[in-house]
Amino acid sequence: MASDQIEQAKLGNLIRKCRQKRRLTLKELCDKAGVSVGYLSQVERGNATPSLGTLAQIARALDLGLDYFVTRPKPGDAVSYADQRRKFSISDTGVTYEALSTEFPGHELSAFIMNCPPGFQSETFQHEGEEFIYILSGSIEKSLDGETFTLREGDSLHYNGMTPHAWKTLGDTPARMLWTGSLVVLQGAQNGRLPGQRS
Repeated sequence: MASDQIEQAKLGNLIRKCRQKRRLTLKELCDKAGVSVGYLSQVERGNATPSLGTLAQIARALDLGLDYFVTRPKPGDAVSYADQRRKFSISDTGVTYEALSTEFPGHELSAFIMNCPPGFQSETFQHEGEEFIYILSGSIEKSLDGETFTLREGDSLHYNGMTPHAWKTLGDTPARMLWTGSLVVLQGAQNGRLPGQRS
């Protein structure tokens, strides 16, 4: 019985986190999911357990699959092998990404290796969450709230995403960097929010 209560509380907390990441009020999510505010409030506090059908409605309203809430990740899913890593690019910026992190219910961090061509310059970004970058090779100029920093191999920078930031590749060689942050990047990719992507 105690185990069921713990799982119920975890589910409610996960739904609340997903809602808050999407900047939805309780009422907005309820309107999209077709459930009452009082009921969803009980679910988020761990005092009620939704049926599978209701959970599917909530998942759809959050633009998630039902499996996000019911699938338990396997230990092997946490491994990222260099020769099997998913690689992709967005639009025509020339920036390519290698996914390092995985997704599981309640995850907070995303991590990528970014490969940036010579002459690339990003737009200025501002968003919730933290970002950490580590230069693996090449060099970039990072602008952070109007102040600029030249970062070369081995240098790093950790900052609040709400600080206006932009960057560009320096020199005639590509820049390769590790990017990690609490921004939900894969979900953001669907909304044009991957780091380095022009809108």
